[in-house]
Amino acid sequence: MKIHGRRWVLRSSLVGVAVASMLAGVVGAQANAAPPPAPPSTGATSGILPVAKTILPSAVKIDLKNEFVRLPLHRGEFNGKTVWYVITEASEQGPADDLGLNFAPKLANASIGCQTCVQNVTLTGAPDNVFGEATVHFAGVPDFSPTRVLKAGPNGFPPSEATPGAVGDAKYSPFIRVAGSTTVYNAPIVAVGDGPFDVEHHTNTAERVLAVHPADEKDAPGPGPFHPASVDLLLVRGFDSGKPILYISTDSNDSTTAVIERATYAPALSGTAFSGGDDFLGSVRERIFPFVNGQTGLGNPQAQGLIHVIKDGHATEDASLSNTALLKALSEGGDPLNVQGDFPTLTENNRRAAYSPLWEAQFGEWTQKAIDQKLNVRQTDEFQILKLAAEHPDLLTAPGGKPYGSMKALIDCPVVGYLTTEPQEDLIRPVTGSAVDFPGAYSQK
Repeated sequence: MKIHGRRWVLRSSLVGVAVASMLAGVVGAQANAAPPPAPPSTGATSGILPVAKTILPSAVKIDLKNEFVRLPLHRGEFNGKTVWYVITEASEQGPADDLGLNFAPKLANASIGCQTCVQNVTLTGAPDNVFGEATVHFAGVPDFSPTRVLKAGPNGFPPSEATPGAVGDAKYSPFIRVAGSTTVYNAPIVAVGDGPFDVEHHTNTAERVLAVHPADEKDAPGPGPFHPASVDLLLVRGFDSGKPILYISTDSNDSTTAVIERATYAPALSGTAFSGGDDFLGSVRERIFPFVNGQTGLGNPQAQGLIHVIKDGHATEDASLSNTALLKALSEGGDPLNVQGDFPTLTENNRRAAYSPLWEAQFGEWTQKAIDQKLNVRQTDEFQILKLAAEHPDLLTAPGGKPYGSMKALIDCPVVGYLTTEPQEDLIRPVTGSAVDFPGAYSQK
């Protein structure tokens, strides 16, 4: 890996040095220095995202005012009942290109040591099928009938009550493999039944479903549904390599995380290879960096974290197109603004190939010292967070003061686009050959 510029090591023994955020990361700064510039904004709040900034090729459109991505919707079957799913990633390049999906080779590792972590599905097609797709027969399915409940705790987070509104059965995983194939797809189920679909309180749809559009064959130029069914899914705003990005959140193995993420609680994901694995042999996981107690306030350019999304992002309410206050808050930065690791547009081949939609959360909690010195500022880059946690445990820890690292919560978060310029390089770089989780492993451009 090429290293840009000089090596930079932050020496914690220096007196009078504070840690301050600068455009997505933490660097050493004199305590009496001028305040650092505000970090990148969370992006445009209106209009349609240009196609050139869309990562997921099959996305029909991304609406930045109403905070949704429209994706093709596919009909499946579970025990004779209709289910509806989207497809966002494939573990092999050919199928990814063919279907307009994100290429995520690490998905091939999803069933290592855990056969139930990938559903083995079958396909059937009508004998008179013309330009239509075959029906996927799923082994497991979510139950969307529970009522999602999120009640803020005394400080916002942790919540006083958190009940998922969608729960997968023991055989449900968003990852599927068609019998006879080696390709693993990310195919979350987002609705069940033949309609009408509840897009207000989500009794038969996933919590992020804002609209379901049936297939429209009347305008098709020839045989077959050339205007297939589609679904509008609520977006999530975050950061990667200092740049604002867009993704969706579909499933989580942790019930509280699932509630906050408006995702399906899918316990089967817990067995995926492997806890803390990230960029290691056999791992399907990547890292995502949520903050518990960042600053709050919707107009605050330093706001970030779980308390922020509960207080400022209408997290306790149902998401719907009629809830315009919620949509406005999220479009203006009310999401937790998590930081993702590897991204499909990064310059280096190995970093692009390390992308996976299955993110393992590294929850960060600012210490009282960091809060008192107003250092709990917005972060936007993976390696700057890791450097800070490694060299300044007096400022950033895991929740409860534990050593910073994985909390074993997994979230299925397919990326769909970026908002300004594409993420290409991290703001600081790990030294060649280093283990990036350890002190002394970073250099500055």
